[in-house]
Amino acid sequence: MASMIETSRYAARQAVRLAWYGGQYVVTRRQALRTITEAEKSYRPQGRFPDVAGIAGAMTELFERDLANVAAGVYPLPELTHGPRDALALARRYFADVDAVTERRLRHGHSEVRDQPEAQDGDYPRYYLQNFHYQSGGWLSDDSAVLYDHQVEVLFTGTADAMRRMALPYLKDALDLSHHAPRPRLLDVASGTGRFLHWVKRAIPRARLTALDLSAPYLARARATVASLRTVQAPAEAMPLADGVYDAVTSVYLFHELPPKVRGRVAAEMARVVRPGGRLVVVDALQHGDRDDFDGMLEMFPIRFHEPYFASYSTTDMPALFEAAGLDTVAVEPAFLSKVFVFDKPAR
Repeated sequence: MASMIETSRYAARQAVRLAWYGGQYVVTRRQALRTITEAEKSYRPQGRFPDVAGIAGAMTELFERDLANVAAGVYPLPELTHGPRDALALARRYFADVDAVTERRLRHGHSEVRDQPEAQDGDYPRYYLQNFHYQSGGWLSDDSAVLYDHQVEVLFTGTADAMRRMALPYLKDALDLSHHAPRPRLLDVASGTGRFLHWVKRAIPRARLTALDLSAPYLARARATVASLRTVQAPAEAMPLADGVYDAVTSVYLFHELPPKVRGRVAAEMARVVRPGGRLVVVDALQHGDRDDFDGMLEMFPIRFHEPYFASYSTTDMPALFEAAGLDTVAVEPAFLSKVFVFDKPAR
């Protein structure tokens, strides 16, 4: 159980995050409501939407689990992400970009990234060259890499880090020193700016971390975020890595942005590179049916944002996908607006 001091510090920090990011979400949402697209006007979700009590209850449950993990020693008490000066600078950059995102959303401009010089020079899958979320630069610009984590926190009203951390108890259990080498190897697939690996480093400092991603700017940001990080620029469905070399493989918020045919290939690659007896942990979005009162919100998400593969992901049987790759399902656990999937590779 958390001490009174831990509880007070945790509550104070989360209150600051919720006020800061939640306030920016409200401002952004109000602007979006003034610029509703025809697709948003005409779409009629079948599912229910959560009320304030439902959102608050699910969020409180997430924070209680987060604090319990701190009390159990899974990871240290989370710190505030930025100091006041950096936080203000990021907020200014975020709002400066909101008008461009809105303009892109109104004209459904989701593929202009294909015309960027970076896209012409690189060998990228076609599905990857999109302005997901209508964000400026897609995944291929330095500005996008700087803004991404802030954008995600605003979208999730300051809860994104807490949702990511729900993977850590399963990782820490799998990489316990009594079972593995003193410095276990972990691969994070589609690691982006390395935000999740920042938390892995704090929870399991002895781990040797590798980040795989297709974006050079995002990998550069990851190297600046996580000390001694090895990076590999490559697609998740064709990793240039040897079989069975990692004690654990993770991925956060990747599978809902993959075409259905690619998901199985990525699952197979993740299963290939983890060693026998190793563990895979995937964090992604909540799915249809996990909470009946959230289904309408999940239906509207790909309509309001450019998320072309989200609808198919929301009904994908993720355990079946990984079991087809030879893994055993250990746990499936909702975490507010996210969901944690845990798989083990059978030992020989």
